[in-house]
Amino acid sequence: MESERAALGFTALGQTTRLELMRLLLGRGPTGLAAGEIAAALGATPSTLSFHLRALEQAGLIRPTRIGRSLVYAAQVAALRDLLAYLTEPCCDGTAARCGDLATLLPTTAPHRAKEAMMPAFNVLFLCSRNSARSIMAEAILNKLGEGRFRAFSAGSEPSPEGPMPEVVAQLSALGHDVSGLSSKSWNLFMEPDAPRMDFVITLCDILAGQSCPDFGETMITAAWPLPDPAKFSGNAAERASLLNELYAGLHRRIGIFTSLPIAALDRIALKARLNELAHPAGARA
Repeated sequence: MESERAALGFTALGQTTRLELMRLLLGRGPTGLAAGEIAAALGATPSTLSFHLRALEQAGLIRPTRIGRSLVYAAQVAALRDLLAYLTEPCCDGTAARCGDLATLLPTTAPHRAKEAMMPAFNVLFLCSRNSARSIMAEAILNKLGEGRFRAFSAGSEPSPEGPMPEVVAQLSALGHDVSGLSSKSWNLFMEPDAPRMDFVITLCDILAGQSCPDFGETMITAAWPLPDPAKFSGNAAERASLLNELYAGLHRRIGIFTSLPIAALDRIALKARLNELAHPAGARA
């Protein structure tokens, strides 16, 4: 990063409202916030907010995406980290160990890991009809593959009163997943005011079989990965086990690709496009 570019970034941040604005957007992750929501949160007039948004956008620290009639702004985490790294790189003549806690901002031998450490944990909700198999699998897989960078949840339109399918729980347990917290629950729980705010909602409903999933609006990034319902699998025990293995493998591939996406470097539209690509077998190739 050149000095002029760094100076532009620090100048953009050198004002109280813009600092608060940046902190607000960092808290919302890649889903960002609409301009109206930002104005309400900061108590700023539209003209004042526009001035501050433009300054941060020109510095490359935020990026707008048009969703319908609204402009949704999201923080550019990679750009912010580059700015901080530029400032701290020469600390103690480059000897990170002598810089104390400041060393955590310095470039490392594994820059992708350092960037991951700066990223917030993203909440992901998987939905299906009974929340007994597909979404349960996805929740367990993401919580294992996400390595703390993702928090997975699952729910259903008509949650199974018997809870997750025993076959699914046994399979997940045998594959090393933590199954202690898995349960079938209604997606209405995630529409309540005190529910965790989701960054991503991924529906696994089999649309071709007439299953439907709720519309969570434009406040989060959504995608649909239609998958067959294991509750409708027929055949003997060996055939059912084979079908469950295929379902698990397909989800594992998709979620593995999802966790490897450079979320900080992609805008809202690009993220949604990449997630939608994973709905198709060709998009789920490793």
